[in-house]
Amino acid sequence: MGRSTNQFGKIAARYLAVSAIALILAACGGGGGGASTSTPSEIPSQPAQNRAPQIAGTPATTAQVGATYVFHPAASDADNDTLSFQISSKPAWASFDPASGTLTGTPASNNIGTSSNIVISVSDGTASVSLPAFSIQVQAAPQTDLPPTISGTPPTTIVAGQAYSFRPSASDPNGDTLTFSISGKPAWAAFNTTTGRLNGTPAPADVGSYTGIVIRVSDGTTTVALAAFTITVTQVTNGTATISWIPPTQNTDGSPLTDLAGYRIYYGTSPSNLNQVVELSNPGLTSYMVENLSPSTWYFSMRSFSTDGTESEASGLASKTIL
Repeated sequence: MGRSTNQFGKIAARYLAVSAIALILAACGGGGGGASTSTPSEIPSQPAQNRAPQIAGTPATTAQVGATYVFHPAASDADNDTLSFQISSKPAWASFDPASGTLTGTPASNNIGTSSNIVISVSDGTASVSLPAFSIQVQAAPQTDLPPTISGTPPTTIVAGQAYSFRPSASDPNGDTLTFSISGKPAWAAFNTTTGRLNGTPAPADVGSYTGIVIRVSDGTTTVALAAFTITVTQVTNGTATISWIPPTQNTDGSPLTDLAGYRIYYGTSPSNLNQVVELSNPGLTSYMVENLSPSTWYFSMRSFSTDGTESEASGLASKTIL
């Protein structure tokens, strides 16, 4: 039978050739006379490459005494590996959770200062990554402003011509600088805004009542005040003092006193300066009223004198306060 050269014949011959090769390969497979089949070898799979974890977050760099500090970084792992956290240069006042990476603590006053080069890192057991190093500065807690205090009882009456003075007591628990102010100040008085002192000497023309006087103090934030008060200026009222004594009957040597001529009363507003005198030329007197004494404390002493002008020693001091 002749070989076909048409197109179909060429295709058929080609397939026959392939089949023959396949048979030859099968025959060379070895091992006995029976036919055998061959299984292609499997290519080993490559192990998955570990992917490093990720960590992010911006920690606060300041903390205040008495306030809780908390920083919790965000971390993840693309391979879902279990993560653990580490820290270096942890502040002594803080604690660290290796499971969550949370840094927390409450600094005390002895922790004021800066903790530097703090580094938080996370690991998946194979790879480790870190946040940039940071610092935490512990600052003193802001001081709570407390109001100042003011106290004192101002005099409410004064005689014209006498000096008036009142200075309240004031303090501030924060040690703030205090400033005083006044409303309703009498025209005859002066006021010191640094000390709070109100002082002055009213004249007779200032007689009357001055009401609604209020002294205040401020620490720059809070102002407190004394209760409103009144100062009444009264007219000068002259007083009197009656001096009584027992007439002397003998001289200092014990001899009878026969030449008593009278008495001199010395008086003044200072016990060491009795600069006013009343002379009484009647040896029979046993008392005398001193008049026109202005409001003050007056001091009195007496001496007797003889016909030749000789004075006795001074008596003891007596005093009277004229209001």
